[in-house]
Amino acid sequence: MRRKKIAVLGATGSIGTSTLAVLRDLQEEYEVYALSAHRNMALFAEQIREFAPKAAAVTDEQCAKDFRAEGVELFAGEKGLIQICDGADLVILGVVGVAGLPVFEHCLRSGIPVALATKEAMVYGGRLARDLMEQTGTPVLPLDSELSAIFQCLKGNEMCPPEEILLTASGGPFRTWPLERIQQATLEQALRHPNWSMGAKITIDSATMANKGLEIMETRWMFDIAPEKITVVVHPESIVHSAVRFADNSVMAQLGVPDMKLPIAYALGHPGRRKNSVEKLDFFQIGALHFEQPDLKKFPCLALAMQATRGDGSAQMIFNASNDVAVELFRTGAITFWQISEVISQAMDHFAGVRAKSFDEIYGINERIKAYVRQRHLPQAGK
Repeated sequence: MRRKKIAVLGATGSIGTSTLAVLRDLQEEYEVYALSAHRNMALFAEQIREFAPKAAAVTDEQCAKDFRAEGVELFAGEKGLIQICDGADLVILGVVGVAGLPVFEHCLRSGIPVALATKEAMVYGGRLARDLMEQTGTPVLPLDSELSAIFQCLKGNEMCPPEEILLTASGGPFRTWPLERIQQATLEQALRHPNWSMGAKITIDSATMANKGLEIMETRWMFDIAPEKITVVVHPESIVHSAVRFADNSVMAQLGVPDMKLPIAYALGHPGRRKNSVEKLDFFQIGALHFEQPDLKKFPCLALAMQATRGDGSAQMIFNASNDVAVELFRTGAITFWQISEVISQAMDHFAGVRAKSFDEIYGINERIKAYVRQRHLPQAGK
């Protein structure tokens, strides 16, 4: 039986390492055809030695010049990401940031199925991405646990459009903190997520709930559903990954332990399901599940994201680009945790009305927004 060729983009990140952990037990069915990394060359070299891909890409140009690996065709830069997708049967897109959007566009136009973990592909792409998905019909499987849950709940209900999507959120490390304490939160505190082990950027986004805002945007375009039909539900146990309410008011939910290997295994095996190493969900050990409304005063980034999701999605670019820089500034000590939302709000006001009419225009707008935020806030670091 021919093995399915998998390209794992962002192999050294949390999604990439989890994907390779799943594939490690399924090598009779899947071939790790291509891998990419940005700067973690030590881990990348180990992955290449273990999985022996046909092709590999290093997106950091300087790291690419110095990197060597035997028996693999090497590509460099962001173009290399696109080059290693050709020939794959499925692309696991776990690249951080807007760098994943050109890959997503290429795969859609080339008919290469994508398992999507790069939120920015939908956040920046918006209506353009949704229209291209419909025009090409290229399969797109969501890899985020919440979007995978929604996708699974909708399977078999294609004739029943959802009335409401219940998008669950852990609430992050500051869910129970009073507003005054959140305003004084430190970097170390923001990096302590109670349920998930993730990279620093996404962990901080979880602490501000900006990450849930990005998932609202992703949900809106992945499933082409009006934003007013998406409800965020704070669920601290992270057992219900999301749910869908239908016209008869029945609700279907997908449950599981908080482990990214579960949605990854589902995407790899779709439309079937296969056994994996994920821990079995024990209802008796859990005992109880809890659900709350999000407090938008304590988490203004979530409120701003809801505002940005309205319309054709253009404001999403402003939210995402300014948030990227704001988190960067917070990590370097240039701004406080609470100022992250203030930076985003200022950028959204400044760039209100900006529109991208093509994919190419998105990248220029992204750079303009980031340059504006850096110029406005970096001088504060020296004061």
